[in-house]
Amino acid sequence: MSLEQAWDKLRQRQHEPLTEVHIVNGLHPDLPFSYYTDLLAGLKRIRPDVHLKAFTAVEIAFYADLYGRTDEDVLRALMAAGLDSLPGGGAEIFAERVRRKICHDKCDGDRWLAIHRTAHRLGMRSNVTMLYGHIETPEERVDHMLRARALQDETGGFQAFIPLAFHPDNNQMRKLPAPTAADTLRVHAVARLVLDNIPHIKAFWIATGIDVAQVSLWFGVDDLDGTVQEEKIYHMAGAQTPEAMTTAQIRALVDAAGRQPCERDTLYNLIPA
Repeated sequence: MSLEQAWDKLRQRQHEPLTEVHIVNGLHPDLPFSYYTDLLAGLKRIRPDVHLKAFTAVEIAFYADLYGRTDEDVLRALMAAGLDSLPGGGAEIFAERVRRKICHDKCDGDRWLAIHRTAHRLGMRSNVTMLYGHIETPEERVDHMLRARALQDETGGFQAFIPLAFHPDNNQMRKLPAPTAADTLRVHAVARLVLDNIPHIKAFWIATGIDVAQVSLWFGVDDLDGTVQEEKIYHMAGAQTPEAMTTAQIRALVDAAGRQPCERDTLYNLIPA
């Protein structure tokens, strides 16, 4: 998108009760670094109150390498432009065996963790994801969780752990079966037991499906993510879930599951009903 097209996404929702803009993007070889700082600054001009959660550690590493900067320099420049926190994407599976096969062109697990360590030191909060249900082993899932847990012991900067179900449609691993509901519930439950130092376990309902996300509230999950307004990545991979839900729909799902719905902001501060 041009900057104007990106800013217009927010202008069109100027009067909606948005609390967060969540941005991830491709790794563009030809854009100047100012594109990203201008993007953030422009969004803040339109909605100064909105929280900007933007750019995975994979993108931060790409910017640093492309523009000849350090990871910390990139983070500081983006923070000065309006960046408030980092999303947890790009973590995939930290095991090098898997990364070589599924995401060899992304930064490795050690650098992903190092970038989040730096972000935490600079005062930002972030999340950590895990892509499961493809070629990884159970041992590699546990290794992934333990490495996230170790960094959390060190910095305390992770807010949530987010298991992401692999969707096999429309990619080069389309012959693999999708993870089952039982596997999804097992992953979330084990995450809650292993990651006792990360406050929240999130079920990303767009990935798990709404019904499984609802059941996961009894398997260690305390967060169903947000209402979401526009999601591209999972739907390009074949997800059949809605692209958005209303606050009332989220509340009804939680109520129907026998849990108490509470609205939060990006930093997990509760918003009075």
